[in-house]
Amino acid sequence: MKTLLLSIKDVEEALSLKEVIAAVEEGYIAYNAGQVQQPEIVSIEIPENNGETDIKSCYNKLNESISVKIASGFYNNGKNNDLPTMIGTILLFDGKTGATLCIMDGSLITGIRTGAAGAISSKLLARKNSKTVAVFGGGGQARMQIYALCQVMDIQEVRVYNGYQKELIKYKSDIEKKTNVKVIICATPEEAMKNADIAISTTPTRKYIVDKSLVKPGMHIVAVGADMAGKNEWDPGIFKGAKIVNDSIAQCVSRGETRNAIISGVIKETDIYAEIGQLLTGEKPLRESDDEITIFDTTGMGIQDNVTAVKVYEIAKKNGLGEYFEFI
Repeated sequence: MKTLLLSIKDVEEALSLKEVIAAVEEGYIAYNAGQVQQPEIVSIEIPENNGETDIKSCYNKLNESISVKIASGFYNNGKNNDLPTMIGTILLFDGKTGATLCIMDGSLITGIRTGAAGAISSKLLARKNSKTVAVFGGGGQARMQIYALCQVMDIQEVRVYNGYQKELIKYKSDIEKKTNVKVIICATPEEAMKNADIAISTTPTRKYIVDKSLVKPGMHIVAVGADMAGKNEWDPGIFKGAKIVNDSIAQCVSRGETRNAIISGVIKETDIYAEIGQLLTGEKPLRESDDEITIFDTTGMGIQDNVTAVKVYEIAKKNGLGEYFEFI
């Protein structure tokens, strides 16, 4: 049997943000409907090399496929070598036979499907007239969040803060080149949060950046960076009284910002409003007032990788992308 090998260039050619957003929505709905088997995430921390690796997998009954992704963040990359910070590989298997269908780059898929998740949450929960976004971070995910968000909302201004200010000059250039959004580089979190309708955090910090006093009524928060126990971008106090939505409650209470709020005693697990799939199916109402603070805590799910990888595989086969090799 032949297996398809797809490089990052092949994956990039096969992907479109609109298609990924639609696929991730379908994945969330499938998960909510019990059509997905998704084991716990396996995490490996490598502090001596300032790195970490996550293994996420799932079986999707709807498309009869199995996916396994190994995704790493090595935060010295780019400083000590020419490698990107985020590196990943996805293996896609036939759910009927177990045969290996495809081996593909997973770094771009991770970035795009995570950006899609944030955009979906904002489409559902942010005020419809939201124009200004605060962004914490300046890397690939900080870009993907805005690229995806601009697919679903009319964003006009991004106010970005990062501890590494030099990164933000390139960030500003990239965002303004690919969107119609004006980017303002901020010197403090307070400056970034000024007049923000939506706030997005994408950093690996373990000491929170944003104090609860900076969160104003009506804001929608997309918490991306805390995808492992110990990471913490937001003052846990912001969760008190907010409408809290998780991608997966099981994951977020064990490794997300929601976990931090529970451990701090600010909330209990029963205070979590919904999983995002419940909003997509109409099982739970969306935003119910302009003053409501809404939080989407996303730790990243295997089903997101699965539906995106299957979409890439189908398009690659149709368009003749990649190379086949004899694997079995």
